[in-house]
Amino acid sequence: MAEYPVTIPSDGLDLSGVVSVPDDLAEGAPRGAFLVLHGFGSTKESGNVMGPARLLNALGYVTLRFDMRGCGTSGGERGRVICLEQVADTSNALTFLAGQTGVDPARIAVVGTSFGGAVACYAGGVDPRIAAVISNGGWGNGARKFRGQHATPEAWARFQKILADGPKYRAAHGRSLMVAREDIVPVPTHLKDTMAQQQVKLWPANALQEFPAETVQSMFDFTADDVVGQIAPRPLLLLHSASDSVTPTEQSIALFQHARQPTELHLFSDADHWMFAEDNPRVWGAIRAWLARYFPVTAQ
Repeated sequence: MAEYPVTIPSDGLDLSGVVSVPDDLAEGAPRGAFLVLHGFGSTKESGNVMGPARLLNALGYVTLRFDMRGCGTSGGERGRVICLEQVADTSNALTFLAGQTGVDPARIAVVGTSFGGAVACYAGGVDPRIAAVISNGGWGNGARKFRGQHATPEAWARFQKILADGPKYRAAHGRSLMVAREDIVPVPTHLKDTMAQQQVKLWPANALQEFPAETVQSMFDFTADDVVGQIAPRPLLLLHSASDSVTPTEQSIALFQHARQPTELHLFSDADHWMFAEDNPRVWGAIRAWLARYFPVTAQ
């Protein structure tokens, strides 16, 4: 497999990416490709990106993994993670990938984890060029997701205070109120300990740990549920832990309920939120079977 770094233009910014091309790519024989989206404030080097990229490359797909604006080594205001801007980055990355040698421009799909899964579903709903969508641990309603993640009355009050204080702080100081990652998306201690024991890094070293309050508001307002039904008749695969410690499982169930066919939902009892980074063989098996049926590497 050959890999080469690329620079992707997106709304006046430069995004940092890596294209991976299988060794058996024959000249004049274009094949299916995937954009691989990272999670909340993460990068193209995260386990949840590298895992599916390796699988897809081994199956013969071309992949493009990239850092969203403000993340990793891409341009843009560092830490400014805005949902609809990431949707735009995804569409612009598709435009770029469609022009690469060996790629069938009519057969470019998207796979994403967590925040990236939500962006993948939304992008698939609004950009008809996306040929298929895989969402792992994604979400479709930001307000409902956050209510599940901040479950106690005290935690919900603290979260609501962030939303209320953000605009007031900017008005008073002329800059954004910065918020810690854990205050936005809490990760239970037991999951951190489990991942550490498995020697799986939750985030790469350069992942963001602080975000402006505008990021929180954009996530709260983001509703992939509203557009996921527009993906059909293109195929959609929803994957989620049956007992997700980070993003409530009901989020993918609701996405499934809002989607139209062909859509599949798989819940895994032996995995948690970062199942791609955990290298779960049952998850890879489900993806392999789905790809063979709905999005084979070459057009049938």
